[in-house]
Amino acid sequence: MLALGAALMTRWKLQGEAGPVAPVERCAEVGATEDGSDSVIGASVSGITIGLGVSSISSSEQAGSATTAKQARVAPVRAVRKRRFRGPYPCTVATPKIVLFYVFTPLPDPEAIRLWQQSVCEAAGLRGRIIVSSHGINATVGGDIRDVKKYVRAIRSYPAFKSADIKWSDGTGDDFPRLSVKVRPEIVTFGAPDELHVDGSGVVGGGRRLAPEQLHELIQDRGEDVVFLDGRNQIEAEIGRFKDAVVPEVNSTRDFIPLIESGALDHLKGRPVVTYCTGGVRCEVLSALMAARGFDEVYQLDGGIVRYGEAFGDSGLWEGSLYVFDSRMKVDFSAGPAVIGKCALCGMPSSEVINYPDGDGRDLAVICVDCQEGLER
Repeated sequence: MLALGAALMTRWKLQGEAGPVAPVERCAEVGATEDGSDSVIGASVSGITIGLGVSSISSSEQAGSATTAKQARVAPVRAVRKRRFRGPYPCTVATPKIVLFYVFTPLPDPEAIRLWQQSVCEAAGLRGRIIVSSHGINATVGGDIRDVKKYVRAIRSYPAFKSADIKWSDGTGDDFPRLSVKVRPEIVTFGAPDELHVDGSGVVGGGRRLAPEQLHELIQDRGEDVVFLDGRNQIEAEIGRFKDAVVPEVNSTRDFIPLIESGALDHLKGRPVVTYCTGGVRCEVLSALMAARGFDEVYQLDGGIVRYGEAFGDSGLWEGSLYVFDSRMKVDFSAGPAVIGKCALCGMPSSEVINYPDGDGRDLAVICVDCQEGLER
């Protein structure tokens, strides 16, 4: 791994100012250039003005004065009339896109944020999953590119979310069955809401962030002493993971704390541990939980596998496909990714993940195309 890390560092430096070429298309947020002169329809909920299109939200908790609350203005968007469903989204999806982002920041009124997000997405005809808590927001939504840009404008114009690292990817137009916006104790359910502390800069006490290039520098400096720890569910790692990563036997994020406290990962203490997950949100929490339990050199891959794949594709330390939580089930960073998964039925190489044994259930398994066809007969 040391030699490969050194080679990758050389490759990156040779790219110079142009930077790495992203194998996954990233959409420019050109929607932010619109003039913003559209009308605003609003309602007041618990001291917060909610825009019923994608309009405005302001809160007394973020006011600079105790007597006069400054409104944190969200860029307005044209009022959207209710339209009949003509396809997977309530619009004609010419260019379907999906955005993924999270922000850890104190939110004194999560319910008001939920109402705002609900109205924003409904007005834009978006579907997906959004979780809000007092710790921040975690969202994945999809729809036509024009409507997704409007949503991004709204997110960026709310001060607490202005610097969100928003990750774009191609959708299919039928990626989410519905829109779900909920308030929960945690935006990632580790089962320790009272242990997590956040401030305006994010999670307090989390692991040091490493950009993809910095990860290679760490490996170049420390060699095989560096260990990758997969912060996802075990099924996700079956079809893709970093080379020689430690993959814990967990079926949900709730399993991590009992696993750590059992001593199963104690052999990693004293070594540089790089935690990673899909977009970075789970490792924000996992690295903090590990640091609080005696792991003294914990890192987190900033932007997760998504940002690493954009930077290095399949020519780096990543192997296989990336599992995603929508109808696509997986994405690849090149036309010819390694196939490291094995079909649970026949043992043949496969990166196909489906709901199994119940097609409408929650259990997942790697099942090859041939065996899937057999199940349908």
